[in-house]
Amino acid sequence: MSRLNLGKINHLVNDWPSGAVYLASWLKKRGVSNQLLDRYKKSEWVDAVGSGAVKRTGDKVNYQGGLYALQTQLHSSIHVGGKSALALQGKAHYLQLGQVKVSLFGDWKERLPQWFQDAWHGEFEYFKTSFLPPLLGLVEYEAMGFTIKISAPARAMMECLYLAPAKQDLQECYELMEGLTQLRPQLVQELLESCTSIKVKRLFLYMAKKSKQPWLEYVNLEKVHLGSGKRNLVPGGVYSPEYQLTLPRELI
Repeated sequence: MSRLNLGKINHLVNDWPSGAVYLASWLKKRGVSNQLLDRYKKSEWVDAVGSGAVKRTGDKVNYQGGLYALQTQLHSSIHVGGKSALALQGKAHYLQLGQVKVSLFGDWKERLPQWFQDAWHGEFEYFKTSFLPPLLGLVEYEAMGFTIKISAPARAMMECLYLAPAKQDLQECYELMEGLTQLRPQLVQELLESCTSIKVKRLFLYMAKKSKQPWLEYVNLEKVHLGSGKRNLVPGGVYSPEYQLTLPRELI
């Protein structure tokens, strides 16, 4: 291998965060052609991660390393959200029992690349949504040798409610809400005003009021559009007139 190519890989490896994935398309823009990348693989500098991505040889990578590639190299909005984001921030640890799939959320137009699906098949569920702006309410999370963006607790709670009741138990959502005593009212306000899901907004406010969250008094509800008409969320439930929701009996 030429001195120039050795210099490229040395520089690449030295700057490579531990546990991170690099995309072949991203490397190509930085002077590492597909042919050169194949030579790096044969020389055991890098290993393939699915088709179209690589990791540093010897590194242990997980889905977070894949998200690092999506977010930093493709500027993707795909992120850890819902209960998974709450768990990473210590807000749902007592509810995380047994093997659970990681919840990933992204804009409704974003497709999860095939190499990512192949590398971590069965470890996650991906939800394409548009009920919140793609980047509002995301925070940095320290993951191994790099950072990724995940949902802040307020956004994560709304993502849980978006999945309820079909994919997320409403009683569990309420138990999660009970622990969210330190949400930032300004972010809650922005999320509620931007949210396009009437169901999510009504559930969020209902559960916040029922659990007597201290930050709720600083939210201007007059700016939050709650729509009209009743929402029957469960068969045989009990009707709550304030937010026009039919809910499980144990939540009333």
